[in-house]
Amino acid sequence: MFPDIKDLIPQRAPFLFVDKIINLDEKKISTSLHLTGEEDFFKGHFPGNPIMPGVLLQEALFQSGAALMAKKAGGGLGVVTRVQNAKFKNMVRPGETLEMEVELVDSLSNASYMKGTTRVNGKVVLVLEFAVASI
Repeated sequence: MFPDIKDLIPQRAPFLFVDKIINLDEKKISTSLHLTGEEDFFKGHFPGNPIMPGVLLQEALFQSGAALMAKKAGGGLGVVTRVQNAKFKNMVRPGETLEMEVELVDSLSNASYMKGTTRVNGKVVLVLEFAVASI
């Protein structure tokens, strides 16, 4: 059994974008988020054709990475300092479930360098690399 996401990161509804931790080790975390369609952002993005905003897809990966960092000695609050090579490959709609994986690529002092992938039904919707500073 893995810890509850709320025990690892400070974000809470309505800005919590991880429902559950599926797998967790020292270098990798797998998480998920089921979208009910009742989320406020779907009301305005876009009426009649709702899709999850790309910035929130990124945030879900950042929160997954923060949970991975929380397991490191010292923990601390993670602040994103760099995002690069973000590629949005598909749209995410109400009723779908995000399947996220974040891998720790390298650590240096208080910085963690990660890469993340989000899938829906096995199809990649987002890949990116990011850096997080622990403060």
